[in-house]
Amino acid sequence: MFFSSSIYSLRKSRFFWSSTKSTEYPRTRAAMGCIQSIACNKSRIKRENILVQDLSATIDHCPTVIEENSPIVLRYKTPYFKASARVVMPPIPRQDTWVVGWIQACTQMEFYNTYGDIGMSSWELPQLREGLVRAISDSDGVSYPWYGNTTETVTIVGPTSKPSRFTVSMNDNFYPSVTWAVPVSESNTPLLTNIKRDQSFTTWLVALNTTSREKILLHTIKWRMRVDVMVDPSQPLGSRARLVGRLYQDQPRVLARMEPVPSNAMGKPNANDAQVLMWRPRRGPPIVVIPPK
Repeated sequence: MFFSSSIYSLRKSRFFWSSTKSTEYPRTRAAMGCIQSIACNKSRIKRENILVQDLSATIDHCPTVIEENSPIVLRYKTPYFKASARVVMPPIPRQDTWVVGWIQACTQMEFYNTYGDIGMSSWELPQLREGLVRAISDSDGVSYPWYGNTTETVTIVGPTSKPSRFTVSMNDNFYPSVTWAVPVSESNTPLLTNIKRDQSFTTWLVALNTTSREKILLHTIKWRMRVDVMVDPSQPLGSRARLVGRLYQDQPRVLARMEPVPSNAMGKPNANDAQVLMWRPRRGPPIVVIPPK
């Protein structure tokens, strides 16, 4: 969820019971250990005991909307990715706290704004671009590792005597601003000619024990957003830009097999803080316009 912080912005985180070994009365100790281990195992929440109903993952079937209201920036608003699930959590027999909700990470990003033959600006995630990590957290920057902390998560505090039933949902889209003029220039002359964006995400439905940090993956979803806008800067404001290529996005894929959450996708930095805006001229060295936070 990339939140806009400037006119250049994109848009927008086991418990094991063990007994003490003794050489005295080994058969009695072993029997007690076995009984206690069975009791302990029965008290644990397992994947097969968590019921997920009405899982839904969609992208709105509508084109990206281009806005030419400002003489300074072009804005566009993509359709929403939406995910929702009804969950039935079994009774929690111990004083544990479980959180069930959505975790999201960005796995690939290309975001180029071309200014004729002068050069292009580029929002980049350096660690992801260089292959140092497989994913970057797309948390709101506060609720790590969760995408958010309103409709995105539900917290259940044990012990509970009966199943807990609830719905968790999330939505995401892009609503960035792109300068008409070259971002490193003091000129306001519109020179923007093309916007191209291609970004991929993995979204997980997860149950997390906040006491033991035990993590149970419930579903894995993959989705992608692509935008291609052609711009004629010589035209008057309001009639410069048009959407080209695909009008509608591919629908998300719910994977048949679970995919693990990379460890770095569980914590800082999130994509909004890790991003950097570069100016890459046709001639000359690249310039950092906005550094990562």
